[in-house]
Amino acid sequence: MLRIVLIFCCVFIAGNVAAQRVISLNSSAGTGSWKLRSQDEVGRDSIKIFSENYPAENWIKAVVPGTVFTSYVEAGIEKDPNFGDNIYQVDKHKYNRNFWYRAVFNTPSFSNSENVWLNFEGINRKGELFLNGYRLGMLDGFMQRGHFNITRLLNRSGKNVLAVLVAYPPTPIPNYQSPTYISSDGWDWMPSVPGLLSGITDDVFLSVTGGVTIEDPWIRTRVPAADRGVVSISSGLRNGSEKDISGQCIINIQPGNIELHRNFKIAAGKEVEASFDTATYKQLVVKNPKLWWPNGYGAPHLYTCSIKYVANGAVLDSREIKFGIREYAYDTTGSVLHLYINGKRVFVKGGNWGMSEYLLRCRGEEYGLKVKLHREMNMNMIRNWIGSVTDEEFYDACDKYGIMVWDDFWLNSHPNLPEDVFAFNRNAVEKIRRLRNHASIAVWCGDNEGYPLPPLNGWLRENVNAYDKGDRWYQANSHSDALTGSGPWTNFQPDWYFTKYPGGFGGNSGWGFRTEIGTAVFTTFESFKKFMPQKDWWPRNDMWDKHFFGKSAANGGPDRYEKSINESYGTATGIEDFCRKAQLLNIETNKALYEGWQHHMWNDASGVMTWMSQSAYPSFVWQTYDYYYDLNGAYWGVKKACEPVHIQWNPADNAVNVVNTSPADARKVTAVAEVYNMDGRLQQKYSKSMRSDAPSNASTSFFNIPFTVDNLAYRKAVTASSSPGVFEPALCVADNNRGSRWSSAYHDDEWICIDLGAPTEIASVVLNWEAAYGKAYRLLVAVDTSSWQEVYSTTNGKGGLETIRFKPVTARYVKMRGVKRATQWGYSLYEMEVYRAKKVATGLSAVHFIKLRLTDDAGKLISDNFYWRGNKPNDYKDLNRLPKSDLEISSKLSRDNGRATISAVIGNLKKSVAFAIRVQAYRKSDGERILPAIMNSNYFTLLGGESKRITITFDEKLLPDGEYLLKAEPYNK
Repeated sequence: MLRIVLIFCCVFIAGNVAAQRVISLNSSAGTGSWKLRSQDEVGRDSIKIFSENYPAENWIKAVVPGTVFTSYVEAGIEKDPNFGDNIYQVDKHKYNRNFWYRAVFNTPSFSNSENVWLNFEGINRKGELFLNGYRLGMLDGFMQRGHFNITRLLNRSGKNVLAVLVAYPPTPIPNYQSPTYISSDGWDWMPSVPGLLSGITDDVFLSVTGGVTIEDPWIRTRVPAADRGVVSISSGLRNGSEKDISGQCIINIQPGNIELHRNFKIAAGKEVEASFDTATYKQLVVKNPKLWWPNGYGAPHLYTCSIKYVANGAVLDSREIKFGIREYAYDTTGSVLHLYINGKRVFVKGGNWGMSEYLLRCRGEEYGLKVKLHREMNMNMIRNWIGSVTDEEFYDACDKYGIMVWDDFWLNSHPNLPEDVFAFNRNAVEKIRRLRNHASIAVWCGDNEGYPLPPLNGWLRENVNAYDKGDRWYQANSHSDALTGSGPWTNFQPDWYFTKYPGGFGGNSGWGFRTEIGTAVFTTFESFKKFMPQKDWWPRNDMWDKHFFGKSAANGGPDRYEKSINESYGTATGIEDFCRKAQLLNIETNKALYEGWQHHMWNDASGVMTWMSQSAYPSFVWQTYDYYYDLNGAYWGVKKACEPVHIQWNPADNAVNVVNTSPADARKVTAVAEVYNMDGRLQQKYSKSMRSDAPSNASTSFFNIPFTVDNLAYRKAVTASSSPGVFEPALCVADNNRGSRWSSAYHDDEWICIDLGAPTEIASVVLNWEAAYGKAYRLLVAVDTSSWQEVYSTTNGKGGLETIRFKPVTARYVKMRGVKRATQWGYSLYEMEVYRAKKVATGLSAVHFIKLRLTDDAGKLISDNFYWRGNKPNDYKDLNRLPKSDLEISSKLSRDNGRATISAVIGNLKKSVAFAIRVQAYRKSDGERILPAIMNSNYFTLLGGESKRITITFDEKLLPDGEYLLKAEPYNK
């Protein structure tokens, strides 16, 4: 018989639940036989499902935690949703409805003085819970926890039936159904998921305690000085019994063996607040603490706090919490957000996560892998976009690896409130209370690319103040208020990222702090084959768009991406060629993105996060490693750029800087730049070196590579009719810097003139236009400023890079005079170059290589870097003419504590260059790639006679027989 009553089933919240005994009811634990079926199909049998003998043979085996749709996929009822357009063919009506979950579990052993609690960590979107016919309550919102005392409802000698009616979130999703997974009905990087990710989406477990439970323990830390940390602890102690209980709260902190004791008498059914601070407990002032630092600034040290409540010699409840001693601070000096930790200003190098996995199949240790890959890329922050990751394991991994979290709530710039603002707010409070002990959380953010509508913005701000005491910054809008907007999300040429400014949408101008900017990122061919039907491999077609290389991902600029490959590297001849060339574009674009911000570090720039660093679905956009953990070119571009101490080249002005985001000064370091032709020969006249210091937390200029040898306009005097706006004056056209430009007033009749300093014979002018170019203009020359001669005119200017040749003429002044603009803006030039009839021989091949090295005072390598450069900007097609290389490979396999490592040496036997070598390990048994794996380097270039040591580390279970094949393939294979 169903009794819809609440009977001794108090619902209240417990954080960091790890009581004396915990029994998992997740499907993987085998303790609960979870099944599910739609509410429509159960129909009038809904009352019968609470019976232990109910026949559930026709129900589907459920994955818990997980989603309804995932359970059907795992049961083999639906085709692999990753492949082709399978997920687009699913009948969504089958899943966009309510479902019953049902599990049968045994009663755990417990004494008469103990209580048994049923715990739910999250249900999307709502869940109504029943145990043995009794209604326990409703969980409303995917962050709300349930903590139910089920002691009196258990069948002490038999089985128990747990049933949950899960209500799916109806459409439209944003922001009406928040709190929920806003992207569940599709975005420009993941498809709409049948069922809208409804299900029991987080852990379910039993806990056995005494009469008192520990509720939401909270550990706060401050760092008033480098040698001093201050800790305070508070926790609720709730007496769930029918009599008063007297006992002692005991706290132990390790390392340091800090022990605290305090007596509490708790009345029946009441809760008291147990607090411990330095006013009473001086040992909470920790001398010389092991501080928690973000990646690159120090080690992310963690402490363990054990909390127990003991009465009459028995432990009634206990918790164990990991925490870091750290203190965040912030300022918005110059209208730019700056973040500090432990008194140190931190330059943010991060990435956005849309989801951990689009069907919520990322669980447990897999978070450790994903976050570790971010550490390996030398990142120090992950943005949890729209709060789409809810699992505690994500935050645990960020704590462990020193990755700060920019944590969003569940709002996305839509001009509508959630249907239930009170449920939203309760979940927001839950989120803060559940997660605030994590050292990694650095920012709470209200809305993606907008402001939370009233009353939510005020509520969220007050929630952070009340439940986090302002220990972190509350940022209302993800791309405004001391931020520089969002995007663009498509690729640009490398020098653009150094240009003043790489503009975003919304926010302030400048580099500043950019929370998202990115580019399409195509996979390798091996990954491409795993999710793309062979009939759709080539040429590009609508099936590619199902994986977001088309109109569905217009923000990613797939057309621009494809055009960049074809124009820079040569038109692809097929899918393998396209994937191969795409990795070069991935490397140079993603490396330039971070290096551009780093070049201007603290000169406005304070941080940048790529959109995205994580792959939730097999796609061609916005990732650094792909869905299968193939570390593509984007990964290696980011990893190189974000080194803590890093040497880099500015393609706009040829400056070589050392960027030091480590905690220590790099003293007496030597920066070396060498330029090599395609035949591998060193071009000595372009090579430079310098010894100097590279201070901590700074970008230090060392020298410029002298590529400009025959441009007569270089660093000459320049005048112009106008130079309005934020850009530099006219001299920008003569600084050999494609990152600066002159821009005129918005009139047709505008001009710019270079003074060569003396009459000189000239025969060509190169105009490098920005988007605002001259449709009609004239080139004029003069020996003095009174007698002008026209050497060229056009009414059909094309923009871009225009080379104008004319009969040699002697002139001191060279003027571009505008006649008609091509746009509504003025005229805008990056460079205006002037040349003699016969150019000075540069000695450079059409494509050449820049090799940078940074060494310490003892000659030890600190950082190296490698670039390819074209005499014509961004034209690298001659790479396809490199002679074939010949590589020598030697390797061995070792095993240690469950990990296997392939150590290899790759050598270039020829004098010619082996360009962009990709190394990949395969199992001999099935020919599959050994993934996931951590590698130290890839897509590297070897000059003649050079070699490189490579390490590939992975779980030894991926290679049980120890038989592998290692391939090293250069671009010029």
